[in-house]
Amino acid sequence: MAAPRSFLWTRRIFLTLLTAFVVLPVYVMVSSSLKPLEDVSGKFEWIPSGLTLRPYVDIWETVPLADYFVNSIVVAGAATVFSVAVAIFAAYAVSRYTFRGKRVFTVTVLSTQMFPGILFLLPLFLIYVNIGNATGIALFGSREGLILTYLTFSLPFSIWMLTGYFDSIPRELDEAAKVDGCGPISALFRVIVPAASPGIIAVAVYAFMTAWGEVLFASVMTNDTTRTLAVGLQGYATQNDVYWNQVMAASLVVSVPVVVGFLLLQRYLVAGLTAGAVK
Repeated sequence: MAAPRSFLWTRRIFLTLLTAFVVLPVYVMVSSSLKPLEDVSGKFEWIPSGLTLRPYVDIWETVPLADYFVNSIVVAGAATVFSVAVAIFAAYAVSRYTFRGKRVFTVTVLSTQMFPGILFLLPLFLIYVNIGNATGIALFGSREGLILTYLTFSLPFSIWMLTGYFDSIPRELDEAAKVDGCGPISALFRVIVPAASPGIIAVAVYAFMTAWGEVLFASVMTNDTTRTLAVGLQGYATQNDVYWNQVMAASLVVSVPVVVGFLLLQRYLVAGLTAGAVK
């Protein structure tokens, strides 16, 4: 049965408006990043009269963007690796074994997602400062401290998500692996992890994107040498002026790793987000 013409036209209009809503901000960013500063500061022109690639060159000189890039890659990459590694073991234990305190552990993991991140800002700040004063380990203002901070957000969600995904994998695979002589750890890495690769990739993408774009904790827990990209973009705003064309150019450059990674892993991400919901 063919759909009514009114429905087809309504769908076309809705999709057109939705596409314009998504594409127009991107167009404004791209066009503004290709304009001289005086053109960006004035009245906005939908069709730029003069285009230049100078903002893409100046962004590396106005602020130490390359250093911020390295800090973000190190922090986001390390937070992703540790989050996925710990979540695999924790989720496997929750999914496959019964132990005392299992329900309390599961509820605790889920309850951490109920609180806004700003509630943890002051406690973590005091903990890091006191640890530094007592032991000399400088967590405050360091990459290591920021990595630990991001684990407090990504790890609970990663455990919860992988637990649901491991639950969807038949237990007969574990039993078959044990019959072939595999122990629990060997069965995990030889059977369960390959079968759960879409879910693991989805967790890794979530952890990386969370750490890559986080601003609140990065603005407090870092200094001039450990600043990340999300905070470093504020350096284009000075007391005298705001380099809007460089802000737009830097924002596009910063978005490239996340967009490329998302496009490459999109099919795994979709499979990982949906497969754990159906058994």
